[in-house]
Amino acid sequence: MAFELQRVVPWGRNFDEYRRMFTLREEDLSKRIISFGDGPAGFNAQMTTLGYQVVSLDPIYQFSKASLGQRIRETKDEVLAQLRNNEANFVWTTIKDIPELEQIRMEAMQTFLADYEAGKEQGRYVPHALPDQTPFQDDEFGLGLSSHFLILYAKLGLEFHLQSIREMLRICQEVRIFPLLDLDAKESSVLPDIVDFFSKEYTVSIEQVSYEFQRNGNRMLRIAKSSFGMDRPVKNSIN
Repeated sequence: MAFELQRVVPWGRNFDEYRRMFTLREEDLSKRIISFGDGPAGFNAQMTTLGYQVVSLDPIYQFSKASLGQRIRETKDEVLAQLRNNEANFVWTTIKDIPELEQIRMEAMQTFLADYEAGKEQGRYVPHALPDQTPFQDDEFGLGLSSHFLILYAKLGLEFHLQSIREMLRICQEVRIFPLLDLDAKESSVLPDIVDFFSKEYTVSIEQVSYEFQRNGNRMLRIAKSSFGMDRPVKNSIN
């Protein structure tokens, strides 16, 4: 089935949000990073400006800048209306209110659009949908990220998640996924089985991060190949 842009609601986050969601330190940023399901995030553009290396994957990158910009404009009010209807599910501290959120998100997506055509030419925006195999070699990347896609969309099913994370781990030395909630702001139903499955072969931890916008959404899943190890305590518990 062909991927349809009209089924997508684009919503992008910026570099500072990624840094806090994934506890990205300087040693992390200096690795070659690949980010899955990035959509119209400003992360890639801002990372590139700062001199870091990152590749973003998303099926929406098959579409033109004009088409993506139009879709962002078409869906913005819908997203903001949903946020107003569910304000209690969010923490309004770092982001004070919906007008400020709109400004932050639109700035991030405009940063993406301004960088998009150059980034595609440079191979930084690659059309791809998990769990399909990527065009990259084993362990080609030091770090793989998934922001607001895997685990959040529990309705995609456990097998989808296992296959997707396996492919991420094939090409990455380490994977980080944020958040660990579902779309109803509850702990994702697929999380326990994902932890159990990958703990058999990899080093797995659930770690609190400094970012919380979705209420109680302040933890990330970290999975690393044992040969590369971790520099922080390992916690396999999901509690």
